Amino acid sequence: MAKFDLTSKVAQYLDRHLVFPLLEFVSAKETYNMKDLLKAKLDILSKTNMIDYAIDIRKELYPEEEVPEDLKERRSHVVAQLHQLQEEVEPILKVLDDEEFTKNMETMRDSKTLINYLTNTYKINIEMVDSLHTLAKYRYECGMYAVSTSYLYFCLLVLPPNDKHYLSALWGKLASEILYQNWDSALEDLNKLREYIDSSPSQFGGNALQLLQQRTWLIHWSLFVFFNHELGREYIIDMFLYRPHYLNAIQTMCPHILRYLATAVIINPGRRSALKDVVKVIQQESYTYRDPITEFLEHLYVNFDFEGARQKLHECKSVVENDFFLISCHDAFVENARLMIFETFCRIHQCISIGMLAEKLNMNPDEAECWIVNLIRKAGLDAKIDSKLGHVVMGAQPLSPYQQLIEKIDSLSVRSETLCGIIDKRLSQRSDIRWGNQHF
Repeated sequence: MAKFDLTSKVAQYLDRHLVFPLLEFVSAKETYNMKDLLKAKLDILSKTNMIDYAIDIRKELYPEEEVPEDLKERRSHVVAQLHQLQEEVEPILKVLDDEEFTKNMETMRDSKTLINYLTNTYKINIEMVDSLHTLAKYRYECGMYAVSTSYLYFCLLVLPPNDKHYLSALWGKLASEILYQNWDSALEDLNKLREYIDSSPSQFGGNALQLLQQRTWLIHWSLFVFFNHELGREYIIDMFLYRPHYLNAIQTMCPHILRYLATAVIINPGRRSALKDVVKVIQQESYTYRDPITEFLEHLYVNFDFEGARQKLHECKSVVENDFFLISCHDAFVENARLMIFETFCRIHQCISIGMLAEKLNMNPDEAECWIVNLIRKAGLDAKIDSKLGHVVMGAQPLSPYQQLIEKIDSLSVRSETLCGIIDKRLSQRSDIRWGNQHF
């Protein structure tokens, strides 16, 4: 399965700490040589402050060797540095434990009001907040994600959006929430970060390349949230497919993300209206990226090659089982992929042999008949089963006006928002040109 594994591609756009869950997963799956994986872990750990973890990995990799003295010395240095940073921000930590301050903090409207309140009441200035940000980052490097989260939450309340540490705090809080597996907060942080990147291009000096890089990183980090949060399968389609900046980033920098977008559409029956758009993008990028999941959709909806789709579905099972982000979707993927084959086949044929359908769905005939019966009941399909002849007879299935309306207006708000953004940008450019001409 190393052929279809995306760990090396995805890891390029992740923080070091976010790579560890992926390495643990491929270790359990034995996708790669175990010794090579241990070396990779040790290499990443050497750039963090998780010295105890590094010592454990080193013992596992080189059981006959003694722990190097420089590692022991570095551990002592990390502990000493942590105590020093802790002492520097002791006044803030005391304030954070004050219940009265916590109540008042929630009523503050903006960062300026809050920092004035801290300065006048507790003699805490912005430099101390900068030190707290440094401590939060240091604790994060030590693997103390929960503590780092609480510190960064405070920093984001106090620091203005144009502060030099604000963007770093946003990224750090998102990473900490992901590693702490607090998915509701992680989704909130993801949306805040996306809004900051999209609405504050001036923070990046108007540099299009930097904005592209930021969005590419955010796309990869968001995979942790979208495939763990209960609403993630909806949001991933809206963000990756219907926000042009992010779709452009996928097509330009990371077409391998199409695997996850395609999977989200497959496992989400309520978003079938997005299928046409996804297939179009897959076709456009087929020369740069292909895998069994994207090819499954091509076979089914472009070529109407049911035999090819059946073979690809068999490969898709292995891909999903061996993908860190998709493994939890395995059952939903197989069930919905079979449903898509069945629905597409039924649109073309009025009378279908259960035996032939079972073959295309990778099922035995009895299992396929039970599956079709349950599907007809659940979906309310206009179909009958002739058990004697072993046929499924399809009735006419016109699309209801309600469903037609739903498909027409689906994702309209996102498209409208994008159109408004383009209009605002054009108007801003025109006003800049006019002002420039007058000034000249």
